[in-house]
Amino acid sequence: MPELPDVAAYITALEPRVAGQPIESATVASVSLLRTADPPLSSLVGRTVRELRRVGKRIAFGLDDDLWLVLHLMIAGRLHWRAPGAKLSGRNQLAAFGFGDGTLVLTEAGSKRRAQLHILRGEDALHTLDAGGIDVFASTLGEFRDALTAENHTLKRSLTDPRILSGIGNAYSDEILHAARLSPIAQTRKLKDDEWQRLFDATRATLQLWIDRFRDDAKAGFPERVTAFRDDMAVHGKHGKPCPRCGAPIQRISYADNETNYCANCQTGGVLLADRSLSRLLKGDWPKTLADLEELRKR
Repeated sequence: MPELPDVAAYITALEPRVAGQPIESATVASVSLLRTADPPLSSLVGRTVRELRRVGKRIAFGLDDDLWLVLHLMIAGRLHWRAPGAKLSGRNQLAAFGFGDGTLVLTEAGSKRRAQLHILRGEDALHTLDAGGIDVFASTLGEFRDALTAENHTLKRSLTDPRILSGIGNAYSDEILHAARLSPIAQTRKLKDDEWQRLFDATRATLQLWIDRFRDDAKAGFPERVTAFRDDMAVHGKHGKPCPRCGAPIQRISYADNETNYCANCQTGGVLLADRSLSRLLKGDWPKTLADLEELRKR
């Protein structure tokens, strides 16, 4: 799912292309995409884009007459910049918005249709889409800590909860926790002062690193290949590969459609976190440490 750095890159690429430009056409091919009925899709045509704004993981286009076009790409949705007058073709192309110099096309890979398009009237309506998570760049350490300790959850869950923090998902939470040298299952109310400082600093530094990197790329060309798996990420999607800090193999916990990636040596004191499915299967044979895992591999 595109997260804060990816959304920031899309906005960087879109601003010079659509800001100050009227929407000349709006086409939706998927009934499931449009989540609102009033104002209608036709109300977008002829209205000029006055601003672009990030709302969590959503991209909001502010139009004339206080209308808002809001896109949530969810897991598999992506944006593409095509030639003027480009038409939708293929089952994965869900929507197209025509401008004088090009066409913004929304695609969604796979069979599940999760991407969302809202057309709203007024700031109050726009705010209903905001889950309420704080912007880590606009918060102090104290506000960050208060937000994450309002309830006691694991760090992984808290970092990815949009009601707590804005714009962070599965990929960047892995990178943040590795940078902070903290376990993904550590409980928020049990962190020490120095751990809070490391987590706060790592959250801001990790997000800023990727925002800057993607924005630079977006200035050179439209971001056509947005992915949660990057070659230069430290741990996310790196299961079995060496940790860039210590060289130990990256571990993972799989659950539902997601996985958590971490370095046991750097983040959990060498302890392997139990994978729900494998630990149930192996039971007493589940390795508890990296040494146990290495011994198991030698058998």
